[in-house]
Amino acid sequence: MAQFSRRRGLMAAALTGVLTVGLAACGGDDGGGSSGGSDEGSSEPIVIGTSLPLTGEFSQPGQAAEQGYKVWQEMINAEDGLLGRQVELIVKDDASNQNTIVSDYNALISQDKVDLLLGTFSSLLNIPASAVAEKNKMVFVEPAGGSPDMFNRGYTYLFFAQQATADKQGKVFAEWIAGLPDGEKPKTAAYPTLDDPFAAPNVAGIRGILEAAGVETVYEETYAIDTKNFDTIVSAMKNADPDMVVHGAQFEDGIGMTRAMLKAEFTPDVFFQTNAPSFGSQFTEGIGADNTEGIFYAVSHSVDAETPGNAEFVAKYREMYGEGEVPEDAADAFAAAEVLQAAVEAVGSIDDQTALADWLHANEVETILGPLSWDETGAPTGEFLIGQWQDGSPEIVLPEEAATAEVELNWMPGGAG
Repeated sequence: MAQFSRRRGLMAAALTGVLTVGLAACGGDDGGGSSGGSDEGSSEPIVIGTSLPLTGEFSQPGQAAEQGYKVWQEMINAEDGLLGRQVELIVKDDASNQNTIVSDYNALISQDKVDLLLGTFSSLLNIPASAVAEKNKMVFVEPAGGSPDMFNRGYTYLFFAQQATADKQGKVFAEWIAGLPDGEKPKTAAYPTLDDPFAAPNVAGIRGILEAAGVETVYEETYAIDTKNFDTIVSAMKNADPDMVVHGAQFEDGIGMTRAMLKAEFTPDVFFQTNAPSFGSQFTEGIGADNTEGIFYAVSHSVDAETPGNAEFVAKYREMYGEGEVPEDAADAFAAAEVLQAAVEAVGSIDDQTALADWLHANEVETILGPLSWDETGAPTGEFLIGQWQDGSPEIVLPEEAATAEVELNWMPGGAG
């Protein structure tokens, strides 16, 4: 979910620089640093490597992703492992740093000699990390990193284990708004967004659908990652008087913007926000539970989903990490491991990474997020769930076949109290 960002000009330069470093630092093209001995019956564990932001900007979702990977490891090892072998995880801490992530994945391949890789968190970390994997011809299944920039590089070994890329994650919501009767459909909209490779495409995708449906844009603003005071943005939005706000946010800025809107008594009829509302109790603590009523967001996972293995995942997560919320980022990481597992079991070997990639390109995988499939770039071809806070709890409201509650159109601060 939350992802590192910079101003667009600096971000592009940074990505280019890190990508170059990542490719230059990689090893040869011999198919990776597998420790060998992949046949069933081997007593050696299958070693899977990842580097996650366990500290730094992304430590919260990074730690949740580690939990998801460890839940999968615990469950598969209890079922005789992968190809009859136990699974060992090597998890490094990239400290939310692009240069460290390159060093970590190079070390996993060339020094730790891992058999398989799993991805890290966020687009800005996965872009350089996946470059290392691609250079070494190793399958790279990432749990979070939906920027379209991930998938325009012609990579063969990259796969995103969520339902859609960032530019399409709000598609179900936007199409629902666009299809409302004229008397109910918002007439105007505002689009503030963090300068971020996930948030910005998400908002742009929603905006394109709404503008085509006749919803007039009356305000737009892109702000830097280090923005702390949102009063000026909120004042300008309030003066524009939009019927709805679509906010491209991560977590802290999502909380900050919402607080500023509440302070200014600016409460548009419809409020959609990326990422922040999916953080459960941290979101309610940040803005007040009684202020969440009616807020929309896109989400990949629901604990109530009747997808294969979901109930077992939720139960094991709570057994290992306590009752209560199951982080979306943990579920996404678990699904990424499920994708890698499906390919290995189908091919029957970990020695041929190209065969693993070819199988994933040609097949659909059942996961706790639902069925996942990919185009030739590794981008997923499905649709996200749309959540909404109702009565102090997150519900799935779209699409109808996955809904746990009916849609409420208005944002009503104080409505859950």
